[in-house]
Amino acid sequence: QVQLVESGGSLVQAGGSLRLSCVASGRIVGIVNMGWGRQAPGKARELVASSPTGGAINYADSVKGRFTISRDNRKNTVTLQMSSLKPEDTATYYCYCRDRDYNNYWGQGTQVTVSS
Repeated sequence: QVQLVESGGSLVQAGGSLRLSCVASGRIVGIVNMGWGRQAPGKARELVASSPTGGAINYADSVKGRFTISRDNRKNTVTLQMSSLKPEDTATYYCYCRDRDYNNYWGQGTQVTVSS
């Protein structure tokens, strides 16, 4: 069974920074992609950043230049360094991974609240 556990969410003032971490564990054979999504109240989940295995990193336009995703393939971890946070970044942030059979797995989420 695959599990993803996020951590690092907090309350932060606008302009501040946070670092989110995620660890994937369980019976996962091969990860082809890991990344982050977020969901604000009343809105659909959106992809924030992804790091395909052997591929180029992708960012949502809204976070480019402010967020940085990184992976440690040895530990099956992915982090999201968030800087210059804005109130509109307030959301529950979810870590995800995709295995080589195209199964998508999501964590339970960690709350990020940016106050003005």
